[in-house]
Amino acid sequence: MPTAPVMTFAFEDVVKGFALDKGMPGQRFVFTPHPIANIPAATCREYLSGNDPVTGRPIVQELVSALTSPLTDEEKKTGFIQRPVRSRLIGPDTEERLQRLFYANGFTDGLPIVLPTEERVRAMLKGTSHRPDELAGKMQASSVREFWSYTVEKVAINAVMAGAKPEHFPVILAIASTGVPAIFTSTTSFARMVVVNGPIRNKINMNAGIGALGPFNEANAVIGRAWTLLSKNLGNAGSPGSVYMGSHGNNLNYNNLCFPEKEQSLPEGWKPFHVQKGFKAEESVVSVFSGHYLIYGDALANSRCSPPVEQCRYSELIKFMIQDFNSVGPYRTVKATILLDPTAAKRMKDVEGFGSKEQLEQWLKDNIMIPVWEYWVTYPKDYQAGKSGTEPFASWLKLPPETIVPVKKYNPPKPYEVPGIILKDPISIIVVGGETLPVWYVGNFDYITSASVDKWK
Repeated sequence: MPTAPVMTFAFEDVVKGFALDKGMPGQRFVFTPHPIANIPAATCREYLSGNDPVTGRPIVQELVSALTSPLTDEEKKTGFIQRPVRSRLIGPDTEERLQRLFYANGFTDGLPIVLPTEERVRAMLKGTSHRPDELAGKMQASSVREFWSYTVEKVAINAVMAGAKPEHFPVILAIASTGVPAIFTSTTSFARMVVVNGPIRNKINMNAGIGALGPFNEANAVIGRAWTLLSKNLGNAGSPGSVYMGSHGNNLNYNNLCFPEKEQSLPEGWKPFHVQKGFKAEESVVSVFSGHYLIYGDALANSRCSPPVEQCRYSELIKFMIQDFNSVGPYRTVKATILLDPTAAKRMKDVEGFGSKEQLEQWLKDNIMIPVWEYWVTYPKDYQAGKSGTEPFASWLKLPPETIVPVKKYNPPKPYEVPGIILKDPISIIVVGGETLPVWYVGNFDYITSASVDKWK
């Protein structure tokens, strides 16, 4: 069936890359001006009446031509596309020239790397019992790009480049085995997070205390950086404009919020995160998350803390922060991850009565409501019913848009009327920090998956 996909010209390189991945390098596209989101319909119509910004010819003419022109000899070709094969080794040169070579080819994160000589890679491989040629995983930059697979040796090369030591390598292999790229093809500038649980976090001296999320610890830094480098070089995830499309980019991509949970400071009854996910406490595990940002919170800096500060319930303050996370786009999958300093966790156990993470998660799910404007976007039929006088919607129409109504964000009363998924496990809690102040971060990070580190020793 003749098909002519229509795209905005900002995505020319992206869609042509998709077509090449799918074996159709000659796929016919028609392009419009950019952007088309959040602009009037009349402007979109003007676009369609104008010229294709790539070819300079009228868009309608391009559409007709794409649908009716006979196939060219190039388009009739069948068989497989021959991909270039990279040499396993690069010839000797000065360190400065090799550093520039790696940077110029997009193999780095823009910072100097440790050059992956054969000797250094062999030393890294001593950090695992697995064979160098064993398949470590496969990764795709997004759900529509092709998978790239990689061996243990290729992961070791990127680990060396990041500055990792052999003792860090099983953790890096576990991250690689998840197949989750640190850099994701999206216009929304995703970030990633990896949390390490189990004995390995102490064995390799990871920092879960003061400054755990900061630039102070070798293992935290290089393991997170290795995830970014292997995602670029082994997952095809790092070519701005052709694969990576984050409009702003995200500074967290440099090392991806890599830290361990401070298990030794968990309140009694609170399980380590990996145990919540079904692993044994003595197992070493990585858990990966996806999101965009973290927001700082404490009782002193929160305007919603109306009682004396010492009487403010941290659970209420965190509830308000998550309540402000909204998504009315096509995904509607607003999750939340809470990074609690151990002192805040202890207070929530001792003073507020949360005997486990699960109790706190459930309380938040039961008490986080949505503003009335979000309700109208989610249930447009009720908006129309309100305009017809049906209660309580008619009364809700008189409320300011930001007014909270008694509808649970994570347990709505009925299926959405717009695209979206009602989340089963939307809130994650990690305990980390130096116990210098009862503080927390709340971010829109989604838990994706966990993987065993022990398997890769």
